[in-house]
Amino acid sequence: MQSPIRVAVTGAAGQIGYSLLYRLASGETFGSRPVILHLLDLPIPEIQKALEGVAMEVQDCGFPTLHGIVCTGDPNVAFDGVSWALLVGAKPRGPGMARADLIRENGPIFVGQGQALARGAADLRAMVVGNPCNTNCLIAASNCSGVPKERFSAMTRLDQNRAVHQLAQKAGVTNGDVSNLTIFGNHSESMYPDFENARIHGRLVPDVIQDGEWLRGGFLKAVQDRGKAIIAARGKSSAASAASAAIDHVRDFETKTPAGQWFSAGVWSDGSYSAPLGIYASLPLRSDGLGSYQVVQGLPISAFAAGKIKATTDELVSERAVVADLLKA
Repeated sequence: MQSPIRVAVTGAAGQIGYSLLYRLASGETFGSRPVILHLLDLPIPEIQKALEGVAMEVQDCGFPTLHGIVCTGDPNVAFDGVSWALLVGAKPRGPGMARADLIRENGPIFVGQGQALARGAADLRAMVVGNPCNTNCLIAASNCSGVPKERFSAMTRLDQNRAVHQLAQKAGVTNGDVSNLTIFGNHSESMYPDFENARIHGRLVPDVIQDGEWLRGGFLKAVQDRGKAIIAARGKSSAASAASAAIDHVRDFETKTPAGQWFSAGVWSDGSYSAPLGIYASLPLRSDGLGSYQVVQGLPISAFAAGKIKATTDELVSERAVVADLLKA
């Protein structure tokens, strides 16, 4: 039998955590490999009680791959020996709160979690879901001594999934017919979903959807504003779809990317596609399934796309300046 993989989830008693934990424990994410879940949430009695209730429900599913659950309010316990850490918990953006204020509110959380992540396993990988996820990822990675920055990533898979659906709906095809959709830059309203290099049935999207005005306008806006539209419709932010994207994100890194395809995630920038060094920018990636990934190079970038990519990476640079005092070299 394979040794169990230890997986930490922060904010585990929250909405996203509730949708996420079952899919981590069931074998859907790591196949037949046994899983031990480390569940972290605030060290407040009522929240810890709720966390225990969530753990009880996961246990009651009787998953043969679930080999244990640890519930805690201590990041040092939660991250001890874990191979994956899914950093979901973060303060939500309140009414009238500027993005810079949200960054400053959440920054200290990820300083402490970054420090505690140094207790992870030798093969630790951490993904950040809590917003603003790219900059929170930068904070956590910069405070995690001894762990390469390439082992941290920020989730833009939800944006990728949203963009895939918009293209499929417009073209009258299924989601599975759309491939190679890249999200460039920041998980924010500035993100750029690259339709020019995406494909439908193997054909470039602009050759299939011959409506340039919609692609450059309505499509971009629909993807960029989808989170707000969901809040307006259901009164709450995305939960199940965010959890599903987190599962996709982990599997993207855990499995070898099929030939000729790629996926999106915010990773430590190496300067590809003009993304400045020292930020976590979403880029097109391929995984070897063994713990390493590469940025897909050579995608043609039009002047229109280059302007959008510059705007979103400029935003990441400005966010980095807001939290400069929280970063370690």
